[in-house]
Amino acid sequence: MREYNFDGLVGPTHNYAGLSPGNLASQSHVGEPSHPREAALQGLEKMRFVSGLGVGQAVLPPQPRPSLRALRTLGFTGTDEEVITRAAREAEHLLRLTSSASSMWTANAATVAPSADTADGRVHLTPANLSQMFHRALEADTTHAVLRAIFSNEKHFAVHAPLPPGSHFADEGAANHTRLATPGHAGVHLLAWGRSAWQDVQGPKRFPARQTLESSQALARLHQLDAHNVLFPQQHPDGIDAGAFHTDVLAVGNERFLMLHELAFVDHPGLLQVLREKLGPDFRAVVASNAELPAKDAVKAYPFNSQVLTLPDGTMAIIAPVESRETPTARGFLERVVAEDTPVKAVHYLEVRQSMNNGGGPACLRQRVWLTDTERQAIDADVFYSPALHESLAAWVRRHYRDVLRPQDLQDPQLARETMTALDELTRILKLGSVYDFQQ
Repeated sequence: MREYNFDGLVGPTHNYAGLSPGNLASQSHVGEPSHPREAALQGLEKMRFVSGLGVGQAVLPPQPRPSLRALRTLGFTGTDEEVITRAAREAEHLLRLTSSASSMWTANAATVAPSADTADGRVHLTPANLSQMFHRALEADTTHAVLRAIFSNEKHFAVHAPLPPGSHFADEGAANHTRLATPGHAGVHLLAWGRSAWQDVQGPKRFPARQTLESSQALARLHQLDAHNVLFPQQHPDGIDAGAFHTDVLAVGNERFLMLHELAFVDHPGLLQVLREKLGPDFRAVVASNAELPAKDAVKAYPFNSQVLTLPDGTMAIIAPVESRETPTARGFLERVVAEDTPVKAVHYLEVRQSMNNGGGPACLRQRVWLTDTERQAIDADVFYSPALHESLAAWVRRHYRDVLRPQDLQDPQLARETMTALDELTRILKLGSVYDFQQ
């Protein structure tokens, strides 16, 4: 079984609209000009680097924005151009919401369980409903269509519909999911949550908790996971209030290694004890105290929103944003991880600043999918990274993406037309078929 990192291609409407309460980077850059072309090329360079390390790499396409289907559902009628013009005139905030390029953060696209862990021996994928935020809830149907197009062989894959929409089963995808495994032990799934729809638990006071316990429990059932190997840790309310809106802002794990901030989970010592019992002596964990790495620095620099990758020689490497190198406390913690008795032997700092300005580090940009060789061969879509695909996608970006996008540019109907033209071509490059509503 090999891990593939399915990175999201940054969309043509990448902008800084500040749509997510609790996402401090998003709020701090609201209204600034963005650079969609640069953002997409930065993402492609990250894919090139990860693939160059010998790690599995693939891509997921962006979504059509603005969402004309959503605007029409909200009462705007006429041609595409008329819908956008009227929305800009009468409800500009709705145009911003429906123009978000947030699908680039594919850690929120779905939760995935490998065939080795599921009762029916298939890979299970459930698109996240993202129902806590309107602009993100718009992604679920298209994500479902894209995943069904890629993982279409039902002998090997089970692509579920998103959980029912609404607050009760609010699901934020793999950003709250961690799979750990050691030799000789079954994979253990951490399905974290920030609030419960039924139970009376202490929650954050400043920012909203997004994932519910009930949604995490439903995912475990849907994916046919062994209950003995599933844990449901609660996100620490103080961590959420510090700006860790998802688990992957303060914790990241890979196989036998977990690094976390002490404010990642409620009772993290108890969680680590259970993990040691389930995973045995090969399990390693490194905890950052708030004294060593203040939560505000962790949220600013995103050392935990790094990718922890297993290399072909069995060692691990961390892919961190350059902001972690520029922040002394974050850099010092990552250097300690390498110096201690852990599988991590190197840290690489990459430039993904266009994404970071909106609150998304290297880990946000990828969805982890574990595949056997047989399962890999059952996928017909041309989504797996290669130098040739890189060149095709880079040329595609340069043809279709604007260099600069200012807030008022979202009101330009031509931008929507440019995006549809680009995505129509992209589905042919990736051999996805007609996955977008405008293609139907």
